[in-house]
Amino acid sequence: MKPMRILLADDHELVRAGIRALVQKIENVEVVAEAENGKQALELMRQLKPDIVLMDIAMPELNGLAATAQAKQEFPEIPVIILSMHTDKEYVLQALNAGARGYLLKGARVPELELALEAIGRGETYLSPAASQHLIGAVQNPGGASYPLQQLTERQRQVLCLIAQGASRKSIALKLKISPKTVDTFRAQLMKELDIHDVAGLVRFAIKNHLVDEV
Repeated sequence: MKPMRILLADDHELVRAGIRALVQKIENVEVVAEAENGKQALELMRQLKPDIVLMDIAMPELNGLAATAQAKQEFPEIPVIILSMHTDKEYVLQALNAGARGYLLKGARVPELELALEAIGRGETYLSPAASQHLIGAVQNPGGASYPLQQLTERQRQVLCLIAQGASRKSIALKLKISPKTVDTFRAQLMKELDIHDVAGLVRFAIKNHLVDEV
């Protein structure tokens, strides 16, 4: 039986080493590659076509949520399990909205990691119990507030997409040929018009509305 091939993406070397050590304790599972940011993870997915990706959220260059959303579009057959320290329902919902098939806490032990990999391997979804408890009663409400996506200008959408991809204000300015101060102005406009008050909220909005790949 072929071993389950895992790609591990986390920007902390010690964390990767710890997770790799756990994976090595599971029979017929192996880590075939490691990435230290979202862009590298996507490139390794293209090259290696792993069976499952274990993806951290907070990574440089391209965060885990944005990378997961792009992976969902480019590699729908490769499931992603988000690795996180957070059990808050907002984090879990962001992960699921991005297309993740699993949400695993970094403090998980070998039996739970094995259970998660087996469930995802069968085509199921896996949520750590501590995280799933916060989702009880939390469903996507079709009658809830809608975001005024249609009122955004093309430039605002471009800035929003780049923010969601984890780009810095300087790199956004260079890509769009505008000043960093203008980037700040667009970001403030987005927060006001969308009634979103932090960058994490903008990222979630962009992913939920499938805007990440527009730029």
